[in-house]
Amino acid sequence: MDMLIIFLVALFGFLLIGVPVAFCLGLAALVMMGIQNFGYDILVQKMVGGIDSFPLLAVPFFMLAGEIMNSGGIAKRIINLSNSLVGHITGGLGLVNIVASMFFGGISGSSVADTAAIGGLLIPAMKEDGYDADFSAAVTASSATMGIVIPPSIPMILFGLIGGTSVVRMFLGGIIPGILIGFSLLTLTFIISKKRNYPKGDKFSIVRVFKALKESIWAVFLPVIIIGGIISGYFTPTEAAVVSVVYALIVSLFVYKEMSVRDLPRILIDTGKTTGIVMLVAGTAMVVAWLLTVVRIPQSIATTILSISDNPLIVLLIINFFLLLVGSVMDLTPALLILTPVLLPVATAVGIDPVFFGVMMVINLGIGLVTPPVGTILYISCGIAKISLEKITKAMLPFLATQVAILLLIILFPQLVLWIPNTLR
Repeated sequence: MDMLIIFLVALFGFLLIGVPVAFCLGLAALVMMGIQNFGYDILVQKMVGGIDSFPLLAVPFFMLAGEIMNSGGIAKRIINLSNSLVGHITGGLGLVNIVASMFFGGISGSSVADTAAIGGLLIPAMKEDGYDADFSAAVTASSATMGIVIPPSIPMILFGLIGGTSVVRMFLGGIIPGILIGFSLLTLTFIISKKRNYPKGDKFSIVRVFKALKESIWAVFLPVIIIGGIISGYFTPTEAAVVSVVYALIVSLFVYKEMSVRDLPRILIDTGKTTGIVMLVAGTAMVVAWLLTVVRIPQSIATTILSISDNPLIVLLIINFFLLLVGSVMDLTPALLILTPVLLPVATAVGIDPVFFGVMMVINLGIGLVTPPVGTILYISCGIAKISLEKITKAMLPFLATQVAILLLIILFPQLVLWIPNTLR
């Protein structure tokens, strides 16, 4: 446990002086390696070996698909379809925001992409329509967390890689929790909108729905191809990511024609920048995970937790409380990559299914994306809405409470995660 304390002190020490997360992880690893008298060349070997993985290729391809969809008019058509379905209800644009996130989450696999695409279009529209800026930003931020729960999911790919767990089964496990989160946020948004007398859109029209569906059918069909192809075994999650890029390109260039070949260099550069950050974090996190395993930190933590209780429910509650704290001070990707090899052995030691644990861990750390002080999505939403962190934090409280309630429900009823994977295996 001494090495864990040294690692945490080094990590948060570098974070406090403003060092980027990826370099914090690398420097903390160097501190641990120096104390253990390991050769520093191991750092490079483990970094390269950690990201030299076929499943990990899905991450940049899903990111690229998300960038193409942002530029190619796909996100706009998803919003139009969502508006035709729920825009007529009180708080219509808030509900549209959530439904659009459910659709978009089934395509991009990234909460950040979801926030940028949906929030960039809907937050200004909501403000113009009379919605409070902090409420508009809070709805966008909370609904964007579904992007990593509804398949495909980039964090689930990362968990499957480092935890040796089936990514396909995790994708299937995220379907019911993602829908639960979506409908709970819809209910909460409707209740708040009713109390504040937020406006409703045009009257419901089945003709309008069919028109919007006709215009967006190519966009809606993409998650069907991705999930259907994975479930049927036609392609792996990595191949599905490549298929989504090719499909998004064809639709954006030749069907919707809202993107030209001249846009591709910018899209590729933007994707390359984002991918570079993720891969650098993944590489340094892999080194830290290896070091923690070598010095037997997982075994020490398992012994400590199991000395308190070997009841699976108690163990899960302890782990989730710990993850909620970590998620508030560390971004999802490094937290997931560092803590998976530490906590997964504890979970399996008391008989917890790795697929359930992975989905639960992604949902938990996803809440950290909208929790200050390090909530990535929170800052993106603040920037779009042009409000302070304090304002959005207060508006987020009921949404955070709802998401924590869904997390607790999943902990109490694991079959909400496991029913579909076990049925279709």
